[in-house]
Amino acid sequence: MSPMLPDGRVKVILMGASPWMFFVGLILLWELVCRAFALPAYVLPAPSVIVEAFFKVEFSRWLTHLWATLRVALMGFAVSILVAVPIAIAMMRSELLSRTLYPLLVVIQSTPVVAVAPLIIVLMGSDDPSRVLITALLTFFPLVVSTGTGINETPPELIELSRSLDAPTRRETWQIRIPYAIPHIFSGLRVAITLAIIGAVVAEFVAAEEGLGYFIQFSTSFFRIPQAFAGLFFLAVVSLLLFKSVQWTQQWFFPWSLPKKSR
Repeated sequence: MSPMLPDGRVKVILMGASPWMFFVGLILLWELVCRAFALPAYVLPAPSVIVEAFFKVEFSRWLTHLWATLRVALMGFAVSILVAVPIAIAMMRSELLSRTLYPLLVVIQSTPVVAVAPLIIVLMGSDDPSRVLITALLTFFPLVVSTGTGINETPPELIELSRSLDAPTRRETWQIRIPYAIPHIFSGLRVAITLAIIGAVVAEFVAAEEGLGYFIQFSTSFFRIPQAFAGLFFLAVVSLLLFKSVQWTQQWFFPWSLPKKSR
């Protein structure tokens, strides 16, 4: 008799393979539809045409555009962390500040970045600082909300114990509240890192001479649709890798903050 895998292992293998099987099936269906209906490449290029267009672009050119987008996205992401976490802590410590700032933050988040980006470019120029600001405006709100939610969900008995021992507010914040907020903070970071890519691309659409967003816009304007799709898929892969890097950071440095099934 051939050895049989335990039901649990089969389920784990199927769960791990199912996203890839779905993705491969979707790509094959896309290829078949394009070939069956003879769709022209300027309407909807087949995946094989997109891959061919990708390799027609010099690798050094891809790296140049990738670095331009990553540089702005990561700087905007870092700025949003440096701004959002202190704001969330300050709002937690002061109800008056929370009531004052929260509506303003909602208004900023509700204003479309696409509409604000040209004004920022006019006021600050088309260099990296303006693009970083556009990216930070799009990413900091999820971090404020997730950090504030995590801080406020600290068990009240621990706060009472800390205050009964006359622990300073600083120690209460960093040794009790922040550790409990870590899972929520990383939830916000996963959302923010994908928004950082979107912010960088929006800034490149408005004013840039390099970057993956600029590359897609340039290709589309000259009706190089397969090349534009290649840039789009490359951008999606980069965004996915950044999303996974946040997950890996949590797994490596804060494994205790993960749900038991994810460890």
